[in-house]
Amino acid sequence: MAITLTEAAAAEVKRVLESQQLEPNMMLRMGVAGGGCAGLQYSLGFDAEFDPAVDAKYEQHGISVVARKKMALHLDGATVDFQEGPMGRGFAIDNPSVPRTGGCPGCGHH
Repeated sequence: MAITLTEAAAAEVKRVLESQQLEPNMMLRMGVAGGGCAGLQYSLGFDAEFDPAVDAKYEQHGISVVARKKMALHLDGATVDFQEGPMGRGFAIDNPSVPRTGGCPGCGHH
């Protein structure tokens, strides 16, 4: 499993860590849950806990990114970026391992 954190995302994580005066051992934890028709729902948060028996850790641009190993299938190849534009600013997750089928056949959307 590999998760990529862009330089822009790492810079924003560092900014938040500093502005909230969080402890230096904080890691960025990435989670994923089923979202029905909307696809997968991702979560990002800070965590000081890391258990090598159940977590995977990646170091990029001075930031530790952690996720549960059981999420490997859903997060492999995902890229976390931070974007700013006319519509606002925020983290964006691109995950090429998730099919973009365009809808949910169970509810009639295509």
